[in-house]
Amino acid sequence: MTHAPDFQALQVLADEWRRFADAECTQDPLYVAICRVVAQSPDLLKLCLLTRPEQRRPNLLLAAIHERVLAGVSHGLCDYFPSVGGQRAVDADLSAVLHDFVALQQRQIESHLRTRHTQTNEIGRCAVLWPVLAHIAQAHHGAPLALMDLGSSAGLNLGVDAYTLCYQREGREQVVGSKPQPEVPQLPCHLRGEGNPLEGLTVVDGGWRLAHRWGLDPMPVDVHDTDATRWLHACVWPCDTLRQQRLRLALRMAREHGWRVLRTTTSSVDCVGAWLDGLPQGVQPVVLNSWVLCYLSDAERAHHECVMNTLVRERGVVWVSAETPCLRPSGLALPETQPFDSSGVTLWCEVSTVNRAVRQRALAWSHPHGAWLQWLR
Repeated sequence: MTHAPDFQALQVLADEWRRFADAECTQDPLYVAICRVVAQSPDLLKLCLLTRPEQRRPNLLLAAIHERVLAGVSHGLCDYFPSVGGQRAVDADLSAVLHDFVALQQRQIESHLRTRHTQTNEIGRCAVLWPVLAHIAQAHHGAPLALMDLGSSAGLNLGVDAYTLCYQREGREQVVGSKPQPEVPQLPCHLRGEGNPLEGLTVVDGGWRLAHRWGLDPMPVDVHDTDATRWLHACVWPCDTLRQQRLRLALRMAREHGWRVLRTTTSSVDCVGAWLDGLPQGVQPVVLNSWVLCYLSDAERAHHECVMNTLVRERGVVWVSAETPCLRPSGLALPETQPFDSSGVTLWCEVSTVNRAVRQRALAWSHPHGAWLQWLR
């Protein structure tokens, strides 16, 4: 018989899995169905209790299962996964097939849950990051930028200026960034609302420069490690073969360019000061966190914000925060303009100094993977 605390914990988890199916993975019919199966299965929900509290989200178990599929395990569950060529539609057999797969792969899945954390490294966000950096460069009179990406995983977003960005609205398209080529990831982004992120920019088409780029992560992904990069693919939803393809291209580019990501043994934000000390004069430092704060405790988030505000005020850093609206910088009001779509929406914010005074402002709403952008400036 389940003890009361365990029962309550499982009920909370079941509610989270149902909410994830209803609000966060609606684009992937397979994951919606798997979430509903897990929500009704105490045995599968108990696996989630193996994770660290900050990682106790559906994404991690979904990725652990997906990784085993991508690893080449021969099983009927693979027939449901488009990421390995599966074409079987969700049916009444999915629950039994899923339970059997997890039972056979339980040791490896449990190991992932205990040791891994969600690392999507979604380069689609570069469709928002690119104009954000361009506007920062323009505001600082074209100064070269130095970008620090906190929680950067494999550092793929450090290649923001190496990708092709395709902004689309009402049948028209504007392309910036790298020239379109088969080996370069193309990031389509639909513009929503009245704002245009490229309007008023005089630094488009290579007029702004990213002179220094570093990433920090407690568990960085080695782009030369097959197992590690397979985990990145596992964190991408199986129906989204376009994201899988551009991830492969981005990993290839990262291997060629050698974008640096360092492992942190302390809080990543505490390492920013040392990075700033090593920068040459004349560059404008920008520190980015995107979909990182949700994995920190309340105390860790408060520390992150305190350090970043100090660096903005005392070191002239521009802090770009791209998180859920509830994790925006303290004191910043929500924009009056509502987001085009509120499902898992990202609010992009900038904290900087203007005439020695700290300024906070909301820059944009976006899809969490950069599929659409609603510019607010």
